[in-house]
Amino acid sequence: MRTCQMLYPVESSTRRSVSMDGMWKFSLDWKQEGEGKDWKNGVPGEERIPVPASFQDFYTDKEIREYTGDVWYETDFFVPGEWQGKEVAIRFGSATHCVCVYVNGVQAAAHEGGFLPFLAPVTDLVEYNAFNKVVVKVNNELSETRIPCGTTKVLKNGKKMSKPYFDFFNYSGLQRPVKLVAWPKEHIEDYTVTCEFDGADALVHYTVETTGEHEVLVELYDREHRPAASAAGKEGVLRVSDAHKWDVGDGYLYEIRLRIMDGDVPVDEYTDRIGIRTVEVKGRDILVNGRKVYLKGFGKHEDSDIVGRGFNIGVMKRDFECLKWIGANCFRTSHYPYSEEIYQMADREGILIIDEVAAVGMFRSLMNFAEASSGKKTSFFEASTVPQLLAHHLQCVEDMICRDKNHPSVIAWSLFNEPETTEDSAVPYFEKIFARAREVDPQKRPRTFAMIGNSGPDTCKCCQLCDFLSLNRYYGWYMMGGYEISDAEEAFREEMDGWAKKQMNKPVIFTEYGADTSPAEHKLPSVMWSQEYQVEYLEMCHRVFDSYDFY
Repeated sequence: MRTCQMLYPVESSTRRSVSMDGMWKFSLDWKQEGEGKDWKNGVPGEERIPVPASFQDFYTDKEIREYTGDVWYETDFFVPGEWQGKEVAIRFGSATHCVCVYVNGVQAAAHEGGFLPFLAPVTDLVEYNAFNKVVVKVNNELSETRIPCGTTKVLKNGKKMSKPYFDFFNYSGLQRPVKLVAWPKEHIEDYTVTCEFDGADALVHYTVETTGEHEVLVELYDREHRPAASAAGKEGVLRVSDAHKWDVGDGYLYEIRLRIMDGDVPVDEYTDRIGIRTVEVKGRDILVNGRKVYLKGFGKHEDSDIVGRGFNIGVMKRDFECLKWIGANCFRTSHYPYSEEIYQMADREGILIIDEVAAVGMFRSLMNFAEASSGKKTSFFEASTVPQLLAHHLQCVEDMICRDKNHPSVIAWSLFNEPETTEDSAVPYFEKIFARAREVDPQKRPRTFAMIGNSGPDTCKCCQLCDFLSLNRYYGWYMMGGYEISDAEEAFREEMDGWAKKQMNKPVIFTEYGADTSPAEHKLPSVMWSQEYQVEYLEMCHRVFDSYDFY
């Protein structure tokens, strides 16, 4: 069984998926004794916290909120007797950042990377028709050898502290749904779809990966459950007559049903929903279904009161209603892949996603590097940790694309956020990341990265790799704010003139801009932090945007 299997768990005639969410036993490993005292067999104490959720914000104790190190979870789960003969696993939506899973005292899985799912195979570790115990050790320490980048500092009192090279809190724990799943020994491991149009018809090219040699039947149904197309074989084409395209604001989805057949008997069955659409970059335009789309939206975070970065279905619903209310059609998953349920919602709502891997903090002197205060000039991509970091980054890109490749809402991949790009040492690293994204994405979506302010037209050595440029720009806020806003506008225009002179013939979008604002702050004349200044700032930015024909 592949531990990186990315198919979202479903119920079918052959598959089972049982939620393990709820109150789990929980303990912080203050003395780093969990391994030595065999907590894998059972977590001490009676403390319990909700899963999924970040652990930090449940408590009033600062020492808990700032805790860095191992935390341990435990719960019991029942495995039905009729599951004997099937493959059984525990699927974690994520565990932030490094994890070991023990079932009945035996290690079932280990995983690095805090924002993508993984499986813990337990077929041979569980008792059937009985309760079993799972213990999960999660470590939230940051490192320069994996993304997101950071380090862990030991204070003089011996306690550890996370030092992120990014500007958001290091929420951690079991932050996404956990499911107990079962499927047949011979089963569907993965599937892929790509689309093209032939007049009013759509051609849906598909491939299905299975663990056996039996025939595969693929069927497509429209929203009214009417048959739309069918084909046999592990590879093929579904011709959909008069296809209803998935589009911005029109999240029309077809049901795809995949079955492994032994004669007339289904061996395995998996169902999903797909949208029929194309996406490409042509000149200075991003095209969805061959038509130019102007991206309007936000860089979000998974972040809410009490549960931190834990998946919250109510907050998700509210966020999408706010997106529609304000007229947005797109968001970037800044700065990590989000919970799968959010992509499913975007599919249904017709909202576009720029899907971002957790490659944030790749800047030698931006946040917490010691060299920043010493004045010593160093390059992030010359560090001795880069080979390990690159291997992890490549794996995360591959896993993200494997997970999200069939979502019609996903129109592009963002492969870094605000990395260091002004040194030649960055180029080979970037080339490998961009090549891997193109290699593993069957739809060959556009690729980009969000550029920090010093990655300008005359300084960025990696921008040519992008299919479209993504600029994070804060003229008038982090630089030349307040009364200097007139100089900010002039500097902004000077940079944009520089991009125009490069004649890259690529779309340009602004993935970040804005001014922090207090909801209660009103001032005339405007001052920074007031709502009036925010309006003034946005009007300035939009004047600049509208002066250029990049996009």
